[in-house]
Amino acid sequence: MARQSISFTEPNDKWLKSQIDSQEYSSKSELVNDLIRQARNQQKQIDWIRAKLEKAEKSGFTNATKEQILAQSKSDLNG
Repeated sequence: MARQSISFTEPNDKWLKSQIDSQEYSSKSELVNDLIRQARNQQKQIDWIRAKLEKAEKSGFTNATKEQILAQSKSDLNG
C-alpha cells in the first residue's frame, strides 16, 4: 500500500476526527480510502449516464413511455 502525507483544513480535520470518534471508522486512512471509493463509484455512474445520454441523443426519438424507459434503464443498470 502506498503511503502519502496529506494536509487537511481545520474544519475537514475536525470532521474526520468526529467520524473516528463516533467509531464509524477506525482511522483517517480508512475514512479517506472509503471516500475515494465512493467518489470512484459515483464517477462510474456519471460516466454510464453520460454514455447513455450520448447514445440516446444519437438514436433519435422513441415511442416508449417514460415508465418503459425507466424500467429499461434500471434493468440495464442492474445488469
